[in-house]
Order: sequence, then structure tokens, then C-alpha cells
Amino acid sequence: MAIEAQGLEIQIGARTLLHPTDFHVAKGDKIGLVGRNGAGKTTLTRVITGDMLPTSGKVRVSGKLGYLPQDTHAADQEQTALDRMMSARDIASIISRIRKAEKDMTNPDPDIMTKAMNRYDKAMQDFDKAGGYAAQSEAIAMADSLGLPQDVMQRPLGTLSGGQRRRIELARILFSDADTLILDEPTNHLDIKYQLQLLNIVKSMHKTVLSAFHDLNLAAMYSDVIYVVKDGQIYSRGTPREVLTEQMIEEVYGVRAKVRTDEDGQLLIIYQAK
Repeated sequence: MAIEAQGLEIQIGARTLLHPTDFHVAKGDKIGLVGRNGAGKTTLTRVITGDMLPTSGKVRVSGKLGYLPQDTHAADQEQTALDRMMSARDIASIISRIRKAEKDMTNPDPDIMTKAMNRYDKAMQDFDKAGGYAAQSEAIAMADSLGLPQDVMQRPLGTLSGGQRRRIELARILFSDADTLILDEPTNHLDIKYQLQLLNIVKSMHKTVLSAFHDLNLAAMYSDVIYVVKDGQIYSRGTPREVLTEQMIEEVYGVRAKVRTDEDGQLLIIYQAK
């Protein structure tokens, strides 16, 4: 299993966000996590990633884990978008050496400058041996697929818009060598075009992915299995067709909806005004 939880319980103060429960995610599965605001979706993702400790029970994640929180803030606003993406791979330390050497090469002290040039040459050799140029091309291609051209990738993060920074963080997590991805509301701050492009990329990847969704139609399109969280419990779990019923939507979300199948066989949820 990629993710396995046993007796997992989450409490904050006197409030129980998740009653004791077991669940598992098989390798390669694309899991959608849905429920009303405040149901505990974000808390659950934080516990799975180790960002928050459960009150009781345990979670085991196999392989390397990548986590995209709802709100992403890169610490170094002077870092270029490309360097931010490259930091998701093991060659990040080499890039740091290159940038430090580049800075020292501008030092007016000839001794410092000469040593920096030697360090730069060595770091570039290590970068080449580690497959850095191929990884860089891969990162640029991944960013371009989310509407981030090369000129944007060369700019400092602090000069980018909020939407661009969000797409950088999305591209970074997809570019990482993580086996399992936890994505909390990955389509936040994205236009519909980039929402669909992102989720198409995620669906095509040979990785285990757990994504928290607000949009039930997107959850239906891009999830193999859906978990519905209600009042601190797993209300239901199963395929989108099994889980996303008119009864569930009314009981969990308090709204009436029609669940239909379109001409392509895709589940379609149409909300009804009262």
C-alpha cells in the first residue's frame, strides 16, 4: 500500500475532526477527498504528510512523499522560478553551490574571484554528471504545460503574480521525484484551462495521488476512488459513480442536485436552486 492508516483519530481541543478510522490507498491510485468546508480534509492531508500529529492511531506512507498545501509561500523571494522548481530534486544542493560561486565571482578581490571560478567549474561538472541539464529541460517543459514560459522561469519569485507562483509550486511538486503526492485543493487560484491541464497531467502520471477537491465534477473526472468526509467521519468511499449520488450531495452538502451521465459516459452533477 502507498498510504495506510489504522485507528486514525484527529482532535483539536474539544472538537473531533476525524473519529477513529482505517483506510488505505493502493499504489498508483488517484484518490479524491471531498466534503464541506471544515469537514477536516486539510487536517487529514496534514496528518498524512506528518505536518500534524494524530491524536491516536498511525499513518504509514511508503516511498518518497510530496505535499502541496492550500497556501504555498516560498521563503526566498529572490530565488528564480526555475531554481525553485529544481529544488524539488536531489540536485538542489549543486544548484546552491553554483549560485554561491556566481555571486563570489563578482567579488573585486581577485583571490576570492579565482577560488569562486574554480568552485563554479567543479559545481557545473557535478551538475552535468547528475543529469542536471536534462532535469532542467524537463522542469521547463513541465512549467510550460501549465502556461509558464521560459522568460517567467528566469524571473525572481517575488516579481510573479499569485497565480503564477501557485502554478510554479504545482509544477514543482509534479516535477519532484516523489512516489506519492498529497495535493490540497490543487486547482485553487487557477483558471479553468489550467485546472484541466493540471489534472490531466496528474492523471497520466504513474504516481499515487490523493487530492482534496471542492469541485465534485472535477473529483468525478479525475479520481479512481472518492472518500467523502462528513462530521469527522468517512461518510462513504468508492468509485465516483458509487459515491457521488443525489442523496449523498443533499445529506453532506445540504443542496439538491441531479446526477447524470453525459454523452461521453462522464458523470455530471447539476446543482439545483431551491
